[in-house]
Amino acid sequence: MSSISYNGKTYPIAGDLPNVGSRAPDIMLVNTDLQNVSLSNWSGKRKIMNIFVSVDTEVCATSVVKFSAMAEGHDDIAMLMVSYDLPFAHSRFLDEKSIRNVSALSAVRHAGFGENYGVLITEGPLTGMFSRAVVVLDENNTVVHAEHIEDIETEPDYEAAFNALGIDIET
Repeated sequence: MSSISYNGKTYPIAGDLPNVGSRAPDIMLVNTDLQNVSLSNWSGKRKIMNIFVSVDTEVCATSVVKFSAMAEGHDDIAMLMVSYDLPFAHSRFLDEKSIRNVSALSAVRHAGFGENYGVLITEGPLTGMFSRAVVVLDENNTVVHAEHIEDIETEPDYEAAFNALGIDIET
């Protein structure tokens, strides 16, 4: 079991991230069009899953903006931004930032994502939300990179995520 740090305190997380080399657990999430989606919606594409607490927090918002910018010109990569935010909040944020190359996904309708990906915060003020993590999948949904960020105020290692797909990105 992992944990996160928030406001100087540590809180437990349910489970662990999927192991590198393992097949990623399938997902059932809701997109900004209020449609249910699974990994099959991006069949044949490599995927970077940016998992976070809320798009309405500074570090989470920054991570979405940065991942979007770095993904420019890489149409073979599906950028999946995952949180418990309502699809309406995701849509508003993407419109405000003029972001068009990511898929914002909400776990609001389907239980299990947080446990299956080892990111569900189980105690403290963020209980029920997701801890910050990045999971990178190849085109066959094999995990090629997994990063759990222990301090909720720390940005992910963007470069490592892209490097796992053989893409050299300078941050």
